[in-house]
Amino acid sequence: MYEDMVTARRYEERLQEEYLEGKQPAFDISAGPIPGELHLAAGQEAAAVGVCQHLRDDDTVTAPHRPHHIAIAKGVDLKRMTAEIFGRETGLSKGKGGHMHLFDPDAGFACSGIIAEGCPPAVGAGIAAKKRNTDSVAVAFLGEGAISQGAFLESLNLASVHDLPVVFVIEDNDWAISMPKDRVTDVANGSQRADGFDLPGVRVDVDDAVAIHDAAEAAVGRARDQNGPTLMEVQVHRRMGHFMGDPETYRSDTDKTAAQQRDSIERLADRLRSHDVSDDTIDEIRERAYDRVEEAIEWAKDQPEPEPADAHEDVFSNPPSGVTDSEPSVAETGGDD
Repeated sequence: MYEDMVTARRYEERLQEEYLEGKQPAFDISAGPIPGELHLAAGQEAAAVGVCQHLRDDDTVTAPHRPHHIAIAKGVDLKRMTAEIFGRETGLSKGKGGHMHLFDPDAGFACSGIIAEGCPPAVGAGIAAKKRNTDSVAVAFLGEGAISQGAFLESLNLASVHDLPVVFVIEDNDWAISMPKDRVTDVANGSQRADGFDLPGVRVDVDDAVAIHDAAEAAVGRARDQNGPTLMEVQVHRRMGHFMGDPETYRSDTDKTAAQQRDSIERLADRLRSHDVSDDTIDEIRERAYDRVEEAIEWAKDQPEPEPADAHEDVFSNPPSGVTDSEPSVAETGGDD
């Protein structure tokens, strides 16, 4: 768990450096090696690692727009993920999805920039597992700002009604973009939403990887034993703004400092030391994680950019069987829209 957490933190630090290249002093999201926007999850590593330690390759994970730590914890190919973020042809989706729409079927992972969008696909994966009579599990990660979204609430309902093997994990980082959660909802904790759907609701109040691991063990085990869904919420701390370039004028210096001080990685390192893991071993793990990240970034930089002529490939599906290009379209026959 420690190695995955260090890998995720270092990965985001390096993405931040690469993203800002060419964008300063005038911030231009089209400049630099990473196009578009970038949402980083530094400070949230414990939630991803603590849950995903219990998952297998045949389990499904969906993530929100802040997905890198979850993808790393689920085992997404780091090189191809980085190439995707850099918009390169060898990326997970040939550079067309970018960092908010990563998709790796080999690892059973997908994410989306649409709030709470991952919940219905996770429910779909749960339905598939139940119909196939397998013990695979689906996990949907979302932020606390998504707990009033219809997609989330409807997914809770469907998962509960059909006793589906789904675990919903709310990462409570205190901020829904620039809005504190107490201005968005009257419930103190997102895990309370479980009460309305007759399913267990669990909250871990500290971003401790071991505490999250223990809570997730029960939730994932319940799903795998075909005993239905669980709603988990874990407290995490967002160390950066909502997106790269966010001035964070809505956030006090005290809040930002507190988030920096609550470091789940250092907490886990201290725990390792208390179990007689030497500093030399911890340093070796950290160096191995750093090397892995650097190798992935350098590899991605060397990958080719997509050909403009390929822009429309893999965007639309092929026509249904029996339909040919020679058949007249509605426009050609003068039919109604």
